[in-house]
Amino acid sequence: MKTLIAVPCMDQVAAPFAQSLATIQNKGDCIVSFNIGSLIYDGRNQLARQALQLKADYILWLDSDMMFPQDVLAKMLQHMEDGKNFVSGLYFRRRAPFTPVIFKKLSEGEPAEDYNDYPENSVFEIAGAGFGCCMTRVSMLEDILLNEHDWFTPIGRYGEDVSFCIRAARQGYKLYCDSSLKCGHVGQVIVDEAIYKANFREASDA
Repeated sequence: MKTLIAVPCMDQVAAPFAQSLATIQNKGDCIVSFNIGSLIYDGRNQLARQALQLKADYILWLDSDMMFPQDVLAKMLQHMEDGKNFVSGLYFRRRAPFTPVIFKKLSEGEPAEDYNDYPENSVFEIAGAGFGCCMTRVSMLEDILLNEHDWFTPIGRYGEDVSFCIRAARQGYKLYCDSSLKCGHVGQVIVDEAIYKANFREASDA
């Protein structure tokens, strides 16, 4: 079992990310790879190709401004062993209203529908997610490339991560979120579930 931990980034990473990466509980054969560049979709495509070249089984995608639990790798691998092909952790946008970066509905040409009423501490199906903290099975990448001829090049106005999810859905893949995998998004404050809930309550009371 081989996992590529794939990190697209600019020229620097956030210190809390580095600390989280250093304390991940290892499991199996793991290789960490950084792709440095300003074109995020190109960086992700290069990392995906690297996973194929390494004959990896899985890719754990981590953004360089994220914090994540020490057992993130073990939990993600368990989901893969349970037969899933794509699982995202739970994280939130860095700016108010701090909505979760998971989507309930995706339709080409229409805005993505945020999944604000997600089930807590559960594994549930989603239409798509950001790639701040997620795992994909490499055989899924092979299938998408064969049929879609691309992974991350943006579709219309969508970002590279949502574009990947659209391609995966077109090939019949189901995508999931594990909301027990709670991640922090590093900004001026570290945005996590508690910040999101506090902001949501304030908006509801207004």
